[in-house]
Amino acid sequence: MLEKILPDKMHRILMEKVNMKAVNEIRLRADKPVGVNVSGKMFFLCENGVTSNLKQALYASKIMIEDVIFRASECSIYSVNEQIKKGFIVTDEGVRIGIGGNLVDENGHIKTMTNFCSCNIRVPHVVRNCSLSAYPFLVDEDGVQNTLIVSPPGCGKTTFLRDFVSQLSQRGLPYNILLLDERGELDCGIDSAFTDKIAFSSKKIGFENGIRSLSPDIIVTDELGQEDDIAAVRYACTCGVRLLASTHAESMEVFCKKPLFEQVLKEKIFKRFVLLSKRNGPGTLEGIYNENLSRVYFPNGR
Repeated sequence: MLEKILPDKMHRILMEKVNMKAVNEIRLRADKPVGVNVSGKMFFLCENGVTSNLKQALYASKIMIEDVIFRASECSIYSVNEQIKKGFIVTDEGVRIGIGGNLVDENGHIKTMTNFCSCNIRVPHVVRNCSLSAYPFLVDEDGVQNTLIVSPPGCGKTTFLRDFVSQLSQRGLPYNILLLDERGELDCGIDSAFTDKIAFSSKKIGFENGIRSLSPDIIVTDELGQEDDIAAVRYACTCGVRLLASTHAESMEVFCKKPLFEQVLKEKIFKRFVLLSKRNGPGTLEGIYNENLSRVYFPNGR
């Protein structure tokens, strides 16, 4: 999936000398060393794979970054400008490329981005059964509980959601599931016969249109972070739709202090909270909490 966008030499080194199953990100910055996130730890790309020695690192150039973005756009930057305005491009294979550069603002509206100077290539992974430990706490005789996955960036929230949706299908639970795939990367590798998708839409519009046109039992979405997202969540609840979502927070203590979720916690919209970290690598399950924020699952019994 990366051969279409990466320089040949870089792709060859990664494929031949790096364990790509453990690679989460590849970071290119103009005239700076190429960074590779392996199992949650940052290294530099070198001729022999990855290294912590800066002197051995391979460097990226501005031309290289522009070429990666051009190739990811399938040779048409204009065709992906709506994504670029949001700071990323997603390829057909679900690879998300975050972009750094100069935002062009006109009367308070972002028109495009120019002068690309960095990119963060997020490598999607399908990790089968990564949600199994949590599964019994999220599904009961009443069905799937409204669940929010909480973690810092890069700790496996999206991977968890993908596997959980696959687990529902594998158990023959015929829920109609709507993937509200705002960034076009959520459905990568999901093994389910019961999913529909709306991509590159805001949650507000996607929830409203999806509920009206596709009648989902469950909506799965990533990264709640704005007031409109919370309004969409409330709307879904009033329509009798269950929710699986995620948000960024370093810990449950930090999450509980976020003003965005103050009323949501009071209303007890979410019945389960799954806390992930990268303590033992991305996707480390730190605990599961109920609507009262009491922990109902302790990893390894601790």
